Amino acid sequence: MLRVREAIVVEGRCDKAKLAGLVQGTILETGGFRIFKDPETMELFRRLAETRGLIILTDSDGAGFLIRSRLSQCLPPQQVKHAYIPDIPGKERRKSQPSKEGKLGVEGMTAQVLEHCLRRAGATLEDAPEPAASRPAPDPLTKADLYQYGLSGGPGSEAKRKALQKQLGLPERLSANGLLQALNGLYTREEAVELLDSADSASGDSHSP
Repeated sequence: MLRVREAIVVEGRCDKAKLAGLVQGTILETGGFRIFKDPETMELFRRLAETRGLIILTDSDGAGFLIRSRLSQCLPPQQVKHAYIPDIPGKERRKSQPSKEGKLGVEGMTAQVLEHCLRRAGATLEDAPEPAASRPAPDPLTKADLYQYGLSGGPGSEAKRKALQKQLGLPERLSANGLLQALNGLYTREEAVELLDSADSASGDSHSP
């Protein structure tokens, strides 16, 4: 597994699932063109770009480049890296027909090709030798932590999660896994626990993960 410091933005769920088999880190979706009308998620991308940097990895077809262009216009260029997949004709197994341009997307790439694309884009690998002054890889929150704070897997967890996301300025429709990725992308474990403790105190609850 590649431990990548930057958050990686892909187009959809299948792209994210494919990359998750290769990368340990924060992987987010644009939801295709949905990002064009989703200022909350775009703001999350901005915060992640500022906090840890962002890598854009979209398909090589016209739609992928349109999404990449829109993200590039909305994000500071010095905080963004671009990973490009090669033009390979073909069709993903789950699809009955090839795409309009007949090219494989991110989900159709091999792990070796995706790793090459990320390395070529300048992805910061946490396990690679780094200067002593570099920030160490954080110890992340886990799904168990969210459960202990009542944010996942329990009665009222969805409502509590939405309240927390609103308080932190995060997209309201984030799932528990999405919240976990956002917290780990934006904060160290210590900072995130402090925020969760503060939210619990305000609501009258008390947890100690």
